[in-house]
Amino acid sequence: MEFNSIYTKDQIDKLGNAIIFLCEQMGSLSKTKLLKLIYLIEESSIKKYGVPFFNLRFDVWKLGPVSRDLYAEITSELFLLENYITKEAKKDNVFVNAKKPFSDDEFSDLEIELLRQIATSFRQYTADELIELTHRKHSPWYTTAQKNGLLEAFENGLANTSAIEIDMSTLLADDEAKLSVYNGHKEFLEQSRKLKA
Repeated sequence: MEFNSIYTKDQIDKLGNAIIFLCEQMGSLSKTKLLKLIYLIEESSIKKYGVPFFNLRFDVWKLGPVSRDLYAEITSELFLLENYITKEAKKDNVFVNAKKPFSDDEFSDLEIELLRQIATSFRQYTADELIELTHRKHSPWYTTAQKNGLLEAFENGLANTSAIEIDMSTLLADDEAKLSVYNGHKEFLEQSRKLKA
């Protein structure tokens, strides 16, 4: 999945049910906390297995990393995820809740375990703490922002968002085997996209 992408039913089911899982495990989630948890699932999957969990594109925003499509979905009217979640506005924030029970049809046992680890590890974290975690030095967000001159712009209030994609392959710089798997997976998805066009 990436910005302005056409999604398959399976991709929407997987994302929708992952959000349902997180809500069932952690309760109502603020928009920012949910966006960070989805990113952390993706980052953890790439680190552990060399394969993206959702294959979402994440861009460098001041409060990023952010999947633009997911941000738009949660911020405006629900469309892709309308069968999976509900939104509620509270005190200038949007909170997401599960609309139906979790279905594990789209997930392997390893993926369920990864979802469980994320829910358990970050249950007590606030949205601000997750932002700080994803902005740590040498993280994909930090290195991409630094490489593209965005750190100073964000700090000085000169930019809030960007259309620069976070390079997730930096997570595998020290693991040639997983990096090869990751690049092969991305290449396969690109070829599949071309065939469908």
